[in-house]
Amino acid sequence: MYPTEPPFQRIQFYLTAHYDCSYLPGRRSRSQVATPTHLIDGHAYSALIRAGFRRSGQFTYRPHCEHCHACVPVRVDVAGFVPNRTQRRCLKRNRNLAARFLPLDFREDHYALYRSYLGSRHAGGGMDRDGPDQYTQFLLSSNVDTVMVEFRDGDTLAMVSLIDQIEDGLSAVYTFFDPARTQDSLGVYGVLWQVELAKRLELPYLYLGYWIAESRKMAYKKQYPPLQGLIDGRWQVMEPECDAGA
Repeated sequence: MYPTEPPFQRIQFYLTAHYDCSYLPGRRSRSQVATPTHLIDGHAYSALIRAGFRRSGQFTYRPHCEHCHACVPVRVDVAGFVPNRTQRRCLKRNRNLAARFLPLDFREDHYALYRSYLGSRHAGGGMDRDGPDQYTQFLLSSNVDTVMVEFRDGDTLAMVSLIDQIEDGLSAVYTFFDPARTQDSLGVYGVLWQVELAKRLELPYLYLGYWIAESRKMAYKKQYPPLQGLIDGRWQVMEPECDAGA
């Protein structure tokens, strides 16, 4: 399922070669990619997001594995979300962080934080060896409405988020933060902050990419009910995880 009305009739879709799955060991993945990139503007990208696609740099893709359907596109229903007790504590703990909106420019301190984050959280995955060019292509290249938000504790850089604005919401592209601040739950705070931003902009959804039931890395996404998943071609509410912090 993908859009077929103009200008989508000019967009083509192709399948990548198989590659090792990043989330489920021992499995092979394949992606469906939308091209050409110069035709994927904000309107087209919004429709593609609703059809389960994501963006990485200027590439718009979605999983297309023949024998596996583990990747479920998910989005938070902004109006229906109520933070639980644990999340409220996270908001309070990080209330002194100052957020600033920035253009997609290369900054040495952002890149240093990115390398530190990957070295701590994703060592050995390949991305931890990204140089400035790979960093720029992955996070700073966009054909759509993208904003960079940095979060500082005084003069200290704590977190950076890349966010796309689409017609019916925000799409959380990528967030990286100081891995030494484990007690601050900055990843949780980043999602909560983006939910609040969507609410202020009167946008109904925050798109969080893919949820995979068997992946511990993806488990956190079930903590933002009412979470909707694109299942069998339609967005529907998913059952929330039991949370003692509610």
